Amino acid sequence: MQKLLIANRGEIAVRIMRAARELGLRTVAVYSTADREAPHTQLADEAFHLGPPEPSQSYLDISRILEAARACGADALHPGYGFLSENAAFAEACDKAGLMFVGPSAAAIRDMGSKIVSKQIAERAGVPVIPSFQAPDAASLARQAPEAAERLGYPVLVKAAAGGGGKGMRVVERADELPTALEAGAREAQQAFGDATLLLETYIDRPRHVEVQVLGDPFGNRVHLFERECSIQRRHQKIIEETPSPAVDAHLRQRMTDAALRLADAVDYTSAGTVEFLLAPDGSFYFLEMNTRLQVEHAITEQVSGVDLVHQQLRIAGGEPLAFTQAQLTQRGHAIECRLYAENPANGFLPATGRVRVLREPHGPGRRIDSGLALQQEITPYYDPILAKLITHGATREEARLRMRSLLRDYVVLGLTTNREFLLDVIESEAFAAGDTNTAFIEQHIANWQPAASVPADVLALAALGDLLQRENGAAMPIAGFADADQVASNPWTRHDGWRLGALR
Repeated sequence: MQKLLIANRGEIAVRIMRAARELGLRTVAVYSTADREAPHTQLADEAFHLGPPEPSQSYLDISRILEAARACGADALHPGYGFLSENAAFAEACDKAGLMFVGPSAAAIRDMGSKIVSKQIAERAGVPVIPSFQAPDAASLARQAPEAAERLGYPVLVKAAAGGGGKGMRVVERADELPTALEAGAREAQQAFGDATLLLETYIDRPRHVEVQVLGDPFGNRVHLFERECSIQRRHQKIIEETPSPAVDAHLRQRMTDAALRLADAVDYTSAGTVEFLLAPDGSFYFLEMNTRLQVEHAITEQVSGVDLVHQQLRIAGGEPLAFTQAQLTQRGHAIECRLYAENPANGFLPATGRVRVLREPHGPGRRIDSGLALQQEITPYYDPILAKLITHGATREEARLRMRSLLRDYVVLGLTTNREFLLDVIESEAFAAGDTNTAFIEQHIANWQPAASVPADVLALAALGDLLQRENGAAMPIAGFADADQVASNPWTRHDGWRLGALR
């Protein structure tokens, strides 16, 4: 492997690019017209224009991506997450084109990509699964669903058999709601995944969402890198993750990680993957799905385990065995990740657009920022609204939490609406501080959220202009601890002759 094409965009493309550079690989970025000036295109050794902003004509166009690989002479491809990362046909197309696919086999992607097939494999592997009902086709499901739902017991969950992210998912409380939920779920699943197949599951009320990171190599070696909790979600999608889980003790961790490895063995899994579970209030846990790709939240596992998961993916794809055993892996401290989105939490978390006018990403001890942002970058409506991942690490959960609170307060992005204030309110809440989390956390503790009263943008702009003019004119600025103008003037930190770093002159 010498040249890697990253078939993705945003912060994950930047993350993979940096890891590849550290391993001495040349990098190729692909981009749509909307991403022409995006950071990942500027950092790559080469860049290839895919097409218009619409994903179907750019990041989801297999033929265009393979054309880019041929044109640039790439010999490997990393799909990142989202887009084509869990598309078995794409993995097969890469293989046929002689392109090394950084990920698991197409067979593993296909088997784990179906909630029906993956659940059957999990059952055979002795992994606990949620009681469910599947039918061979939509007509059979519509006919048999009422009886099956009664047998499972209300409430039941209608789910898409393919894909994830809450698409096609409906909670059904009563029998008379079932036909409408099936119709709406099938329609949404077809639009999102091109597959309208549904299944019914017993609904577990207020579980925790706990997942296990696994790694496998081509020689049959597999390890887990412990668990993450991802219970803080909006619209069934994660926004805050942490590791270790506050709810998982050593005995439960052993049981969950053993189950995850049994499933990985069952599909001969290679590369990085994540086995996701629902953890019920009584301590029982059930297989939810397996994500056959790098996870958005992989960074917190890296912080606690000390293992660079992207490096490992690239090495495994290159035919190397794992360089460590399970016994050599340990958890060190606690890590938390917040996903910064361009969205409006006060209006149903609807995506937001705009241009990045001001950006300050403050780094420091215990802080990590995985970002795909740049000044003057246009945030468009075409893609997932994630902007950056804010990660903190500490010796204890409370230390990591306080560092996250500080990082969220210090992080500045102006020009578009984000969920920064919402994330800060969650981190500062008593329930989160106590580790009292579940998948209904937002509805329980922070429903109907509204931002604090803010200063109008034009007032902020005038204040900033006044400050700049004051500095330009050399006026003395009051500083805490100095009583009068003479003291301020004699303070070297207020001088404007170049002595102070960052002064205008």
